[in-house]
Amino acid sequence: QVQLVESGGGLVQAGGSLRLSCAASGRTISTYRMGWFRQAPGKERDFVAAISRSGSATTYADSVKGRFAISRDNAKNTVYLQMNSLNPEDTAVYYCAADLSPLLGPLRKTGYDSWGQGTQVTVSS
Repeated sequence: QVQLVESGGGLVQAGGSLRLSCAASGRTISTYRMGWFRQAPGKERDFVAAISRSGSATTYADSVKGRFAISRDNAKNTVYLQMNSLNPEDTAVYYCAADLSPLLGPLRKTGYDSWGQGTQVTVSS
């Protein structure tokens, strides 16, 4: 299994930016598709973004498209989520996840296997 640790969360004012990091250990993530999810208080965990094994393909939830960017550095075994133009609706615990499936095909929004513990992002108005 791969262990994932998120960092970079915090308190930011509306309109601000944050960059989340997800450091992996135990196994190299270069063979895994990776994703970011978030869970707001009282709500279910939602898909945010996903990235292919090479980083050449990405997909986003409509709510963050054009504001967030997912990237990865396989040499550092790390995935990132750059979040710009944040608004209070982005307040949530953000989770990194690994899709361990060896299958090819479109990036998935469900079915991820390994999860981090999450990092809190709070956006004040």
